[in-house]
Amino acid sequence: MTDMTDARTYDVVVIGAGPVGENVADRARAAGLSAAIVESELVGGECSYWACMPSKALLRPVIARADARRVPGLRHSVEGPLDTAAVLAHRDEYTSHWKDDGQVGWLEGIGVDLYRGHGRLAGPRQVTVTATDGTEHRLRARHAVAVCTGTRAALPDLPGLADVKPWTSREATAADHVPGRLLVVGGGVVAVEMATAWQALGSHVTVLVRGGGLLPRMEPFAGELVQEALTEAGAEVRCGVSVTAVERENGTVTATLDDGSALQADEILFATGRAPRTDDIGLETVGLEPGSWLPVDESLRVDGSEWLYAVGDANHRALLTHQGKYQARVAGAAIAARAQGVPLLETDRWGAHSATADHAAVPQVVFTDPEAASAGLTLAEAEAAGHRVRAVDYDMSGVAGAGLYADGYRGRARMIVDLDREILLGVTFVGPGVGELIHSATVAVAGEVPLERLWHAVPAYPTISEVWLRLLETYRG
Repeated sequence: MTDMTDARTYDVVVIGAGPVGENVADRARAAGLSAAIVESELVGGECSYWACMPSKALLRPVIARADARRVPGLRHSVEGPLDTAAVLAHRDEYTSHWKDDGQVGWLEGIGVDLYRGHGRLAGPRQVTVTATDGTEHRLRARHAVAVCTGTRAALPDLPGLADVKPWTSREATAADHVPGRLLVVGGGVVAVEMATAWQALGSHVTVLVRGGGLLPRMEPFAGELVQEALTEAGAEVRCGVSVTAVERENGTVTATLDDGSALQADEILFATGRAPRTDDIGLETVGLEPGSWLPVDESLRVDGSEWLYAVGDANHRALLTHQGKYQARVAGAAIAARAQGVPLLETDRWGAHSATADHAAVPQVVFTDPEAASAGLTLAEAEAAGHRVRAVDYDMSGVAGAGLYADGYRGRARMIVDLDREILLGVTFVGPGVGELIHSATVAVAGEVPLERLWHAVPAYPTISEVWLRLLETYRG
């Protein structure tokens, strides 16, 4: 075990300075605890530089143009291609040109010490940080170490893959050129968002999906409507196929499929899942399996530990930045309460130290054209959980506000009603602009608002939110 006699001591040591780690440190400092944070790359993490921010910066011009083309008197003003250079420059601004000065300044402003380098556990409450020049720092935590290391792209074990230098989500969001032909392997959120962005920027995109359709974790109609739109935009979507081998020769990628066919492209993006970044953080020094997801209790404390927390993606509860930040607020409050000797934490369902929303009302928006947004359970998930439910569907073209938003509006809404309690277990919207509806659904699901009360939450006319009234009318019959 590492000698920690000269270690610097803090109340809390956080490994990973993405949005989740930043929020844990912030909540600790707000409670009067000292905190250090360790980061091997850029402060701000995956979300700021290779995920949420750059992907949405790429997609915003795409969606804005698509919306404008559906508005009379405006559509002819936005004909022609996007200004690729301007779109990429806009993306670069939102990533701060992959520099973290601003976020480092924010950490300094709240009094959190930053250690740059690779952080590893070195036994209970102990962390070593190895900088790129070999310099080593030893840190000790009085109360808690929080693992906030996130995830990395999971690549399949395919012959020749390493030599091909495939795109992952990082390369797809940070690319400085538009490939003429792009193969996208996968059918989840990263796959459909990047297919949407690069198709609109000029790539010929082919999406290869092993399963039967896109967005398999949402209601089936979400993937169907997104696939329909991608196809209309010029992309090709092939379902029920797998890539068995890849090679690159003279700059061209060839992907061999399990049906014996082969496709060629300039780049290939593998959007085939995520893996925890816990393989080299010293878990073995505290009796845990390297490379594993870390199961936690409702206060985000690792099962069986009194001091180790896993917050955000590393615990596999909900791989979403906003849910990770929510967990960070819960974990920070719980760490502070335990440090201050609070005898009974608020760990009941709605207590300040309990992350209940990760089970009940996780919201998500897929920024495709059309957008897909959901909160809570799908019909299949609710039925699998044993609830007695009814799915209530509504064609969103029948909403006056939707018709004003876009000519020929196409979309669909569904709410999942718990018939025993007369509350909502889940809501899904698909259509232009629905991302801004989802917080209302999140409030309804998380708050377990009775339908008899929701009936009195009157939506403003004429907005797309009127879909709530139409869903409730459909349910009442």
